[in-house]
Amino acid sequence: MQILRTIAFALVITGALVWGIVGFFGYNIVSAIFGDMTLMSRIVYSLVGLSAIAVLAIPNQEECYCNCSDRTDY
Repeated sequence: MQILRTIAFALVITGALVWGIVGFFGYNIVSAIFGDMTLMSRIVYSLVGLSAIAVLAIPNQEECYCNCSDRTDY
């Protein structure tokens, strides 16, 4: 599950950078590469959107190497 989250996170960051370029420079890289609202560009947009949902839905499970229940310094 961590691999899926990592891939989704990379797609979300890539999508955010693409929208940043659109906002700052008015240039849409996805449209330049795949065409304006072609099947491929819609697939790219859909994958970025699904990745955002996956990043929100899949919890980030980091390894914990300590016994956190033994803490007494509250």
